[in-house]
Amino acid sequence: MIRFVREAVDEGGTSFDTAEVYGPYDNEELVGEALAPVRDSVVIATKFGFDLTPDGENRGLTSRPERIRAAVDGSLRRLRTDHIDLLYQHRVDPDVPIEDVAGAVAELVDAGKVLAFGLSEASSTTIRRAHAVHPVAAVQNEFSLWARDPEGPVLAACEEFNIGLVPFSPLGKGIVTGSVRAGAPFVVPIPGTRRLARVRENIGATEVRLSADHMARLTNLVDDLGVKGNRYNDHHMGLLDRDERSSGPGPNSTFSC
Repeated sequence: MIRFVREAVDEGGTSFDTAEVYGPYDNEELVGEALAPVRDSVVIATKFGFDLTPDGENRGLTSRPERIRAAVDGSLRRLRTDHIDLLYQHRVDPDVPIEDVAGAVAELVDAGKVLAFGLSEASSTTIRRAHAVHPVAAVQNEFSLWARDPEGPVLAACEEFNIGLVPFSPLGKGIVTGSVRAGAPFVVPIPGTRRLARVRENIGATEVRLSADHMARLTNLVDDLGVKGNRYNDHHMGLLDRDERSSGPGPNSTFSC
């Protein structure tokens, strides 16, 4: 994996996304070792938001300011760096006001430990409240043909405040190639892979242009296949901060597999 990450850099990859909960901890250590020789040439994003014990037990959500500070110190150590380029709240903690979260991250920015603040799986309301305290640089939500949740209020908030949208699982968790609407250069998807050939393929995808007919066929594919439902189990769906939606079919419906 270390060799793979370095080969990805050689192929032109410059942005890498990780989190303390991945492993837990192991992924940050791997990313830190792999990117140490080229640290000044890449962007590293990581995330806080879970109550993790030193041995990796996950005790649920927490974004208490003291936990954020401790999480960042741990991430810096594992990533072998003195700053995190983009720090996300991994999931919105309903027990901690988002204003307190943004304030804690702002202090880390002032200390030079963090360069930019992001949110993950956040609703437009949360985005707006956080942005009022400290600028939100990026929002990372699942977004593909199978999961259209960001369309509407979230995308509108991102456009209004010049916030980058970073879709994860843009290929529908490997089921089908995903797409976003034309004219949205602030959308930066995260394709996941373990193979260098796929890295080259993903980088090459930036040169692909879809016709209106292709877009219509891809959009209709979801309806044609009849795939509907939640994208996580009940527990993990309960961790998502989502905008209220009207029921019924349409482009804002949630599709998943």
